[in-house]
Amino acid sequence: MSLVTIKEAAAGSGVSAKMIRHYESIGLIAAPARGENRYRHYSANEVHALGFIRRARDLGFSIDDIRQLLALWHDRGRPSADVKAIALRHIAELDQKAAALAEMSRTLKHLAANCHGNDRPECPILDALEPVKEAAAF
Repeated sequence: MSLVTIKEAAAGSGVSAKMIRHYESIGLIAAPARGENRYRHYSANEVHALGFIRRARDLGFSIDDIRQLLALWHDRGRPSADVKAIALRHIAELDQKAAALAEMSRTLKHLAANCHGNDRPECPILDALEPVKEAAAF
């Protein structure tokens, strides 16, 4: 069985060495074997798991979701419904974020369209950013 260094594991998985060490520190992946020189050495399976993590991160899954997905990935007897439930929950979160971003974009476009962008100091963008002043209660 051929083992690779952290540099080679990073190159093979697309995960930086710094992130590999971070994933080890939080227990997302097990600490690898170390040689007599104390260098980390990774198996092909560990590099493959790092690639799995990279793809999951690229899709925006949280570390907790990735931890669950890794466990399901390693469990060949898992029901695919468990995997799908995680994916559907993540899709709902992404859709909420997308809607919030779309609303921010609409608001900023409206404010920018109403800003004259000239030498005068009046600016609806800055006005909208100013905190709302509440009436003083006496």
